[in-house]
Amino acid sequence: MLPEVTPDSREFWTGGFENELRIYRCQACRQWIHPPVGACWKCRSRDVAPEVASGRATVAAYSINHHPWFPAFPPPYAVAAVELDEAPGVRLTTCLVDVDIAAVEVGMPVEVVFDEQDDVALPLFRPVTA
Repeated sequence: MLPEVTPDSREFWTGGFENELRIYRCQACRQWIHPPVGACWKCRSRDVAPEVASGRATVAAYSINHHPWFPAFPPPYAVAAVELDEAPGVRLTTCLVDVDIAAVEVGMPVEVVFDEQDDVALPLFRPVTA
């Protein structure tokens, strides 16, 4: 099942078609905001808009799943919370791809890759290779 694309989430779910990870950012206080909503949680400004993030992150937490929930992810696979490099405290829940499951660890540097499915480009993360 794919995520529902809403007016607030459209840029997040479709940015990958242009190889961009788009995260909302407050234009008043410059706070990064995720999940995308129409107001800043820090300063309460409604002047928020998507901006392109680097796509670099660090694994903050993870779980190795051994149950075959999704055909696209045969077990075992890693579900992770990754913290964006330019936005400490902003975490995305994602799957790790192109990774040796035994090598996954908190603090692992990762980068975004996109899995295009119908009208969304799912942001997944893989280990940084360079």
